[in-house]
Amino acid sequence: MESYNNLQPTKVFKYFKEISDIPRGSGNEKAVSDYLVKFAQDRGLEVVQDKALNVVIKKPATAGYENGPTVILQGHMDMVCEKNNDKLHDFEKDPIELIVDDGYIRANDTTLGADNGIAVAYALAVLDSDDIEHPNLEILVTTEEETGMGGVINLEAENLSGTIIINMDSEEEGIFTASCAGGIRNRINIPLEFTDLGEDFMGVKVFISGLKGGHSGMDINKERGNANKIMGRVLNILDKKFDYYLGDINGGSKMNAIPRESEALLFIKSEDQERFLMEITEIDSMLAKELEFSDTVFIKAERVETNLQAMTKKTTKMIVKTLLLIPNGIKTMSMAVKDLVQSSTNLGVIKREKNKICLESAIRSSVKSLKYAVVDELTGICEIFGYTYENSSDYPQWEFAKESYIRDLCVSTYEEITGKKAEIFAIHAGLECGFLGEKLSANGHIDMISMGPNMHDVHTPQERLEIESTRKTYEFLLELLKRIK
Repeated sequence: MESYNNLQPTKVFKYFKEISDIPRGSGNEKAVSDYLVKFAQDRGLEVVQDKALNVVIKKPATAGYENGPTVILQGHMDMVCEKNNDKLHDFEKDPIELIVDDGYIRANDTTLGADNGIAVAYALAVLDSDDIEHPNLEILVTTEEETGMGGVINLEAENLSGTIIINMDSEEEGIFTASCAGGIRNRINIPLEFTDLGEDFMGVKVFISGLKGGHSGMDINKERGNANKIMGRVLNILDKKFDYYLGDINGGSKMNAIPRESEALLFIKSEDQERFLMEITEIDSMLAKELEFSDTVFIKAERVETNLQAMTKKTTKMIVKTLLLIPNGIKTMSMAVKDLVQSSTNLGVIKREKNKICLESAIRSSVKSLKYAVVDELTGICEIFGYTYENSSDYPQWEFAKESYIRDLCVSTYEEITGKKAEIFAIHAGLECGFLGEKLSANGHIDMISMGPNMHDVHTPQERLEIESTRKTYEFLLELLKRIK
């Protein structure tokens, strides 16, 4: 860790390391939330931890800033927990292994958690400094952002009085986000029926791997392969040529991550084994060709011994056709904002739960009505096939403000100190700003901006944080605070 310990700004990277040592997957934030509370108490700062484990830390203004607006610095403490299949890592108890690599920080075959641990590190560095000029500050660190924004949904708004919010959950330096998509999560439950097969059937597992994956909002426009949808295509092709029965199917691990891997257990006739494996090879070549400019994919099959029971032909057909029909990817593009995805859906997870298969999709849209139009497509499939479904974690979009003091200040400050032109951007990812604008409306007009350093491949084991951009973004944040009076 010697090279890591020499990184600048020292305090930012110190606190990033400390929170990286604390397991903090969504739903497992008690330890990191308590860490934040103790951090504040040790420095004599006012702190509140609410029932959702959100933490608010307050720091009084420095001399000359007492009459300025109160600024909320905001990020979330949880992270997406993804790892490569061959990596032994327990996200419930193991620290993230940080590696300095050619100007970046990455993890050892797991997600890094810079989304959004770097925001927490920035905030702690500001709180722990006595030589920074700033207005009254309220540091808000929320929970469960990555799994439906449970923390901000249950935020106790009376603990905050600020009217300017600087959200630090963006991923490109010099690009300031001023609008984001809303979202909703959908879960489809497919009931299973089983049958007994004769001894002339054998178990074969089909594996899909090698895909890049990525953030289901930020990366949905990159035309990367979705392992679960690819599995649907593979199974449908096989259905035309072989008499097979499904035994099991699982793919992806997070609704808001484009799935990189998927696998299915099939029962095929023993006499078809050689022909089956040849067909898999042909499908592998076909899909590799389709994705050659956007992704990589590997499809293979191998014989397995299993005690699992085969699903009926009817159940098998229903699952295959549902995977084929379920919407996925970009639905509409914005005609108002160049290159902005307007609405999309991501089939992030397929998982077996006892006697049912569950399909979980994350739907996003910057237009409320289009969000529910995608939901209608999913529920329409359920009504036709007779499935049950649930919709949850419905969160609002953040609409672009016609006028914004903090947005204009970000642009002028960035251009003055860097000599580069700042960009104002709308993103297809979800941010907590939509909820915060609604929750804190009693405080008066809520003026918001989102910013952050350069990060790449978030929500994947290839996630990395640019070191120099982290430094420059922190220095920009300090200058921005200095100018808010």
